[in-house]
Amino acid sequence: MNKDLKHRWSIGHNYLTGITFGKWCKLLAENGFQISPAYLHRAVVITLASLSNSACAAIETLRYGRAIEQARVPEAPLFILGHWRSGTTYLHELLAQDTAQFQFPNTYQVVNPYTFFTTENFATRMFPWLVPEKRPMDNMALKFTSPQEDEFAPLLMTLTSLYLGTSFPRRMAHYDRYMTFRDVDRHVVEAWKTAFVQFCKKLSLHDDRTLLIKSPPHTARIRTILEMFPDARFVHIHRHPYRVFQSQQHFFDTAGWYTYLQKPDIDAIDEGILRRHEVMYDAYFEDLPLIAKERIIDIRFDDLEANSVDEIGKIYEHLALDGFASFKPKLREYVDSLKGYQKNKFADLDPATKAVVAERWKRSFDHGNYVK
Repeated sequence: MNKDLKHRWSIGHNYLTGITFGKWCKLLAENGFQISPAYLHRAVVITLASLSNSACAAIETLRYGRAIEQARVPEAPLFILGHWRSGTTYLHELLAQDTAQFQFPNTYQVVNPYTFFTTENFATRMFPWLVPEKRPMDNMALKFTSPQEDEFAPLLMTLTSLYLGTSFPRRMAHYDRYMTFRDVDRHVVEAWKTAFVQFCKKLSLHDDRTLLIKSPPHTARIRTILEMFPDARFVHIHRHPYRVFQSQQHFFDTAGWYTYLQKPDIDAIDEGILRRHEVMYDAYFEDLPLIAKERIIDIRFDDLEANSVDEIGKIYEHLALDGFASFKPKLREYVDSLKGYQKNKFADLDPATKAVVAERWKRSFDHGNYVK
């Protein structure tokens, strides 16, 4: 029943408001124009926004298109890898405090990849209410200027992302292919790579600091990342699998409701969480040997949470990143500012669910030496 649809009337916190009209029409056509009546108002808002986006994108292309095309591909970005809800956001926020060394795509830029040069200053002042003060799934602070997952930018540019399966859950299996790109036509992969590089070049057009990139799906795309950025460096973070599973359940019961355009199959969510984790780490461990050992470091969320400054120091040392001594006081001040933050607390999983997670995610338990 519609009364059971959480946040049904919300039009904020929806990445598709950054799409252009042509891409929006194509996305609707690919999904048979099947929008659940309960969410038609969201489709109307996205349509109106897409018309404005298209006009601004045309202006931006005229003003900056040639410069972006001629810009150099950024060298050696730092990629944060890890499953959703494993601490990637906290790690991202910590590293992003090193503004002397890193730049990063922010919340506004990733959902407005075609227009942020033209619209960011105006839109972030006029429409701050479109972004909640805290993330729905974990109460972390959220602003237009916050470091954000880059996944949304190539999604809007190419319509190839597993995240579209949350908006259109009837075709989730189709979109899930785009996590690894393993079973996707090569021309589709190349189009995604072109869009991703274009977005990175745009970010770096007026800023030559190292790009700090975070998106969980990249965990399954190491080979594709290295095709674009052979000198990339990586930090992989992991967390106890039971906590990851619970937190993913919580994500779909909170943030997921803001983006649906079709009524979800609630009963299919847990299986989707289990399957995507398996697919992600099949790809990750297959591709891991492609990275030189000095260019990747593996850390535990529990260690990062318990001693954030020292763990970041280990990352700098292992990856030969400069400037930790000068960055350390600023990092310490930021960590101290978070002392009042309250994490989500969950009851223990029931024994049957624990058994399923322990069996399906056995490799993650073994890799992190986690107790079942």
